[in-house]
Amino acid sequence: MVQLSVLDQSPIREGGTAAQALRETVMLAQAVERLGYDRFWLAEHHGSGGLASAAPEIVIAHVAEATERIRVGSGGVMLSHYSSLKVAEQFRTLEAFHPGRIDLGVGRAPGGSQLASAALAHGPGALTLDQYPEQVRDLVLYLADGLPEDHRFHGMQATPIVEGVPQVWCLGSSLDSALIAAEVGLPFSFAQFINPEAGPRAVKLYRERFRPSVWCPEPRISVGISALAAPTEEEAIRLSWSRYCWRFRRGGIPSVETALAFKYSDPELAYVEYSRPKAAIGTPDQVKAKVEAVAEEMTADEVMLLTITYDFADRIRSYELIAEAFGLTSVAENAAAGRG
Repeated sequence: MVQLSVLDQSPIREGGTAAQALRETVMLAQAVERLGYDRFWLAEHHGSGGLASAAPEIVIAHVAEATERIRVGSGGVMLSHYSSLKVAEQFRTLEAFHPGRIDLGVGRAPGGSQLASAALAHGPGALTLDQYPEQVRDLVLYLADGLPEDHRFHGMQATPIVEGVPQVWCLGSSLDSALIAAEVGLPFSFAQFINPEAGPRAVKLYRERFRPSVWCPEPRISVGISALAAPTEEEAIRLSWSRYCWRFRRGGIPSVETALAFKYSDPELAYVEYSRPKAAIGTPDQVKAKVEAVAEEMTADEVMLLTITYDFADRIRSYELIAEAFGLTSVAENAAAGRG
């Protein structure tokens, strides 16, 4: 059976607050842990009026403290903005508090506008995207305490020194990201919800060029997909309009009523018509069938579900329905009984 996990972006509903969105992220993590999901990842976005996910490393600490079993991580840290050493030390610290439960997913997307990228750049010597592959290599070397003698920072050690290390993933939505993951020897998580057309080519390239490493002895793939389940297909489609409408507006996630009343241009409607079939939207059985089909096409053994709704209760219900369709709830109950 395909492994199911959750990617959360801390959506801010119209009329709501970022603080409320972050509290709901923690509550969502607690809920999906009870339901039997395997991982809970936090995204990184900057300058967004609709997402409160600007600092995943901080939210990870709160989520991990509020949960017990589920793996918690970044989906991901936009490494091009930061020092590899600093990221390694942040996640070693998280690992110290929550051993065996921390994931470090890294990506090279800006996570915001060009203005946000410029503001995040660390000084006049800011690194370019061309240096991202080197940053990824430096990151895993810091985590492995393995900087070679000819490295410019040889002798520098990422602290604190802890027994375990975070599980490192390379995230992406392009062939370039797939190639970096393959050459460094890392698990690869492909964002199908961003670039569905490139997925099969990206994972094929990843498998063909993969170099085994201590981090990942053989290719390992997960895929991120937008998902929304409701008791009926009509209701699921209706709820999905909030997310699609938000794409074309400023501010928070609009209510379904606002989204349905919005005046869409022809190109906007064309985008919705194109993208909705790429997502897993519908009844629990329809969502299950779509998730399994995407996992098979992408040769992935894990799927990360991303759900955005105006109402938090609808978001929780979607994950509940999907868990039930896949039989996750019974798995979680059995695990709890075993602990007892």
